[in-house]
Order: sequence, then structure tokens, then C-alpha cells
Amino acid sequence: MGIKKPSWLEALYVEKFFVPCSIHESAKKNEKNVCCLDCCISICPHCVISHRFHRLLQIRRYVYHEVVRLEDLENLIDCSNIQAYTINNAKVVFIKKRPQNRQFKGGNYCTSCDRSLQEPYIHCSLGCKVEFVLKHNKDLSPFLRKCTTLQLSPDFFIPQDMADDDMANETAHSTVVDNDEPWGSSSSGSGSENMSFPCTEFVRKKRSGMHVCGRTANNYKDITEEDMATSMSRRKGIPQRSPLC
Repeated sequence: MGIKKPSWLEALYVEKFFVPCSIHESAKKNEKNVCCLDCCISICPHCVISHRFHRLLQIRRYVYHEVVRLEDLENLIDCSNIQAYTINNAKVVFIKKRPQNRQFKGGNYCTSCDRSLQEPYIHCSLGCKVEFVLKHNKDLSPFLRKCTTLQLSPDFFIPQDMADDDMANETAHSTVVDNDEPWGSSSSGSGSENMSFPCTEFVRKKRSGMHVCGRTANNYKDITEEDMATSMSRRKGIPQRSPLC
């Protein structure tokens, strides 16, 4: 007997999406719209950093139903004969069945929920195809595909606070000075006469608007109050009128 249903496929049916994340209750944009296929749980964008090395499948919404991109799902399972729909220039597939009460004459019908379909499709969702295969073949393994890595699409929304944290970490890393020499050294032993400083740069902060100013050790003593006032001020000088002839 083959594999009936993998754990990640069961998670797509059981897990709740587009509900607030209990771990990030106070954060904005905390709706669960990602399924971690390795942990078999639904996560929000703030949880992605903890699952970045796992297989992640983004869940989208179309007419109040959960859908996934056909391109992503085809890496996991055979999606032939499932009717796809186009959203924002991307084809998507419904995850769960969508029963239809009204019956139409002619055309194709879904094998599980009798929904009217376009030819040549016979399944309206992933769930309908899985149900059909298990009912007739009793084995889903021939339709499963080996997938070791699955990343989120480039248009996946990352909360702004996560981007700020990454930028802050990069800024903090860039201001670290790799120098084996101590901050202060003296050849004569006095400690204050021949003090030297490593070359340091002041990076423009994100919200402070600080002016970029760089000085080397040799020019440190040459800094005057006038130079500091000039470098920290952006105001232009008062324009001078030309003499009247």
C-alpha cells in the first residue's frame, strides 16, 4: 500500500489561515498566510525568520477561499486536470473543494463536488483531486513529487519592522572597526601628547539625518570649532549683491 496523504497536505486542510498569530498578537500584519511544510503549521510573516530554512508555501485568498500558486504547488504534487484561475498574472489553484448547489447542463463537472468546470478540467481544487485519487487508486505516491527546497515568491510582503531590524543590524555591523591597535597609544609614555585614533566614519542614521563626516588620525588635531560648525550645518551663506554701477 502506498502513501495515503503526506503530513504537509493534511496541514493545508486542517490549519487555519488568515487569522491572527498568537505569537505576534501585538504586531501589525500578523495574519497567518504561510504554511511551513516541514513543521506542518500555519505561520505569519513575523514567524518566517524562524522557519527560513524550511519549505514555505504562501497561501493567498481569492473570492473568500484559500488558494496557492500553481507554480509552487506543482513542485509538490501533480496538478494536472485541476482548473486554475488567474490572479495578478499568476495562475492559482483552490486548496479545498467548493460545492455548488446550482446544477448546469453541459460541460465538465468536478468529480467530487459537481462544480461546473471548463474543458478539459475535471477537478475544481486540490482537495477534489486528492479525494478522487485516493478513492480510485488508493495510492497517492505516484502523484507526489520530491521537493527539498521551496521558497516564498519575491512579492511576499515583509513587515516594515522586520526590515528596520535588518537594516539596523547591517548598520551596526558596518560601524564596527576591525583594528588590532588600541584606541589610545603613546610612544613617549605621557599618554596624552601623541594620542592616535583609528580611521572612523560616521554613517548617516535612518531618522536622525546626521551629516556624514570622516576624519583620520593625522587630521584629528586640525579640527577647529569653525570646521565642526561648517560640517554640521547645511545652511547656505547669505547671498551677496553685486555692486551697482
